[in-house]
Amino acid sequence: MNAELLLVVDAANVMGSRPDGWWRDRAGAAARLRDTLAELTETGLPDLPTPLEVVLVVEGAARDVPGSDRVRVVPAPGSGDDRIVDLVREEAPGRRCVVVTADRELRSRVTALGAEVRGPRWLRPEN
Repeated sequence: MNAELLLVVDAANVMGSRPDGWWRDRAGAAARLRDTLAELTETGLPDLPTPLEVVLVVEGAARDVPGSDRVRVVPAPGSGDDRIVDLVREEAPGRRCVVVTADRELRSRVTALGAEVRGPRWLRPEN
């Protein structure tokens, strides 16, 4: 059992929360988000201490964004929401799990599995 906190980020939802032109280059926006998240593996967040494992779930045009040494990127073959639910179901039992999304249905699905949920602004306070 992995004791690290699991932070699962809904890439499409977090990118979509910021009107910064992400839609012109979805893969580039996902790579920038991945790089921003990499810092969290060392610094944590106010209510999420380290160590933490960061997983970025990508879909569509961002599906080919590679992971890094500090952020695992998981491509969704179909629905990103379904892949996030599967990750929570498979990897969260016995460890604290936080999912970052504003999607109401996804929030409901993962909290039913015991995960905590935070919105995109929590992760990216510059919004």
